Order: sequence, then C-alpha cells, then structure tokens
Amino acid sequence: MALRKKSRKSKSSSSLWPIFKWVMVPVGVILVITNLQVLAVRFFNPPSTSYMIWKAIRSRADIAPKKLRYWRSLEEISPYLRKAVLAGEDQRFLSHHGFDIIELEGAIKDLARKKGKRGASTITMQVARTLYLWPGRSWLRKAIEAYYTVLIELYWPKERILEVYLNTVDWGTGVIGAEAAARRYFSTTCSKITKGQAAAMAAILPSPHKWSPVRPNGYVKRRKMRILRDIDKMPLL
Repeated sequence: MALRKKSRKSKSSSSLWPIFKWVMVPVGVILVITNLQVLAVRFFNPPSTSYMIWKAIRSRADIAPKKLRYWRSLEEISPYLRKAVLAGEDQRFLSHHGFDIIELEGAIKDLARKKGKRGASTITMQVARTLYLWPGRSWLRKAIEAYYTVLIELYWPKERILEVYLNTVDWGTGVIGAEAAARRYFSTTCSKITKGQAAAMAAILPSPHKWSPVRPNGYVKRRKMRILRDIDKMPLL
C-alpha cells in the first residue's frame, strides 16, 4: 500500500511539472526583461516613452511627438522649476518609497464621502505610467504601474527619478518635457525659468491639455499661488 501511495504522489508531481514549467518560465522571462528595462534607464536616457508611442499611434494629426526632442540634466533645469514641481505634484517625494500613504488615505476618504476624485499619484508612479505603460484606466494597469514603481524606487536614486519625470512629463499638446514647455510657453530655456513661471508651469500639470500657464483660469491661479507659497519649503535636488 505504501508503495502504491508513493507511486501515485510521484505521478501527480510529474504531471504537474510541465504546467509549473509553462507558467514559471514566462513569468521569469518577464521579470528579467522588466528589471533590465528599469535598470537601463538609470544609466541611459530613453529615446521615447510608451505614452508618446501610444499617443502617436492614436493621433490622426501629426502633432504627437514620437521621440524625446530635448533632454536636460537635472542641473540644467531651473531650481525653481524643480522645486515647483515637487510643491505641486509630490511634496513627500523624498520621504516615501514610491507610494504616498497619506495621499492614498485622503483619496480613499474623499471617495467614501463622495467628494470626487483626488489624485494620489506620486512622481515615481507617474514616471512608471509614462515610460512603460499604455493610456487608460484598469486594475491591470494599476497593478503593473505599482510593480514598475517598486522597481524604479529600487534601482534609481531620487535625483534620477525627478530628472526623468521633468524630461518626459506631458506639458500640453505636442509638448513633452521641461525644455519644450519652457520654449513653448515662455520663449526661454528651462534653465532660465523664473520662480513665477515655474509655479505657473507646475500648476497646470494635473491637466496640461485643458489649462495654460500663460492664460490661467481662476483655479490655476490659485494653484500657482499655493505653489509659490510652498516652493521655498521644498528641497533642492
């Protein structure tokens, strides 16, 4: 009887091995590829982003940029703009590890109280979404975004995360990155952006296709004033 039980166990384990192999091998390949994807961008500037490619495919007009035209190192970007973006988008950037628990709790409470949606995406989460994912909203995309967020925080220093963000963020129709935005809106370079201009640029980031830093509505003006109030509290990276 004991021999029969052992033979049955060995048969069941041997029959499960092909299934296990077919599942784990693709998973292992995906893990290796995604880790290499993120690790590579620590040292090399990406020529384009997933967001830009999807926009170019879906855009009928030839206004969606297909590759990153300008890239500026963090030191070449105005300190005012670096601080303004932190003040407007992610004030706890240096203290969290990709996920701002305080903002997430606030967003959940607002939903429960039916106060509408409240953004809780950190700069790292936005980089993960822009660089590696497709546009849209789904639980699958959220899960993959969280996975890439963990990898980015694991492999990149905070300075690199902010640099990639400032060079890849969507700042309006056909405007990608700080240098393109500085030229489009203020006819200058991102190294020469003033404090007020930086606050205006950061103020429109939640909805850059609807708002303008040079023709601000009342809400953008209020956001700009709040950013100007908080800008000096932000660390300089």
